[in-house]
Amino acid sequence: MSSTIPATKAIESDTDAQAASRRARRRHTQRVWIGRILVPVVFLGSWQIATEVGWLDKFFFGQPTAVWQALVHLFTAGTAFGSIWLNLWVTIKEALYGFLLGTGTGVVIGLLLGQNRLLAEVFGPYIKVLNSIPRIILGSIFIVAFGLGTFPKVLLAAVLVFFVVFFNAFQGVREVDQNLIANIRVLGASPLQIARHVTIPSALTWIIASLHTAFGFAIIGALVEEVLGAQHGIGLIIKVAQGNFDPDTVFACMAIMGVVTLAAEYLITLLERRVLSWRPPNRSEAQAI
Repeated sequence: MSSTIPATKAIESDTDAQAASRRARRRHTQRVWIGRILVPVVFLGSWQIATEVGWLDKFFFGQPTAVWQALVHLFTAGTAFGSIWLNLWVTIKEALYGFLLGTGTGVVIGLLLGQNRLLAEVFGPYIKVLNSIPRIILGSIFIVAFGLGTFPKVLLAAVLVFFVVFFNAFQGVREVDQNLIANIRVLGASPLQIARHVTIPSALTWIIASLHTAFGFAIIGALVEEVLGAQHGIGLIIKVAQGNFDPDTVFACMAIMGVVTLAAEYLITLLERRVLSWRPPNRSEAQAI
């Protein structure tokens, strides 16, 4: 009888600790969301007040209420180049195709050069030279070479994504424990088995992490190429608004693309959790659970 009392108290203590932990996480989540809401409220409120009292010239900097009106106009009246949905889909399609193309080539070449020292030493200088070329110059070359269609936008987006993913994949392969690879080779594993079961899973953390940044670069590539020359797209709307000294429409387009990027970030996070479900959560992830 006496032995069951300490056990009962231990269970109750553990239950109380779990309840306290849940309450702490709940309070933390509430503080996070309050902070997230306050940041745009303070920013937009300060922006609106600054333009109303004349600290900022609304002709050059716009103001939140006018940006909201521009958003409503874009989604109701459309643009000179078709509906906002048509232009938005064109930009998303270009960015998505560029993202997939750049990610695929970056992963393959990064893994290949990361595992082969000779290839890395041969092609390394050329990759660094290509990475040093200003992207705006590449965008102009693509427009001249391939016209105003979809392909040059996809190509520039893919170039921006490629280098982000490539360097992460390359470094991820280089960070694999060489002693582990040597032990697996002693056990008779083939190069393909080593790549499949050791190298790629180890580099996957680096590759997935790069995707969060890569999609943003894909959006930038598509928008920049549309500004340089296009028939449809959000970048074209921004270019025309800039020529008309219409900052409200420019900010409205920025807000639209910001929402698209956040949605893509959420999907990539879901992919990361699913693909890397075998990995134990790090400190920041454990606190967010």
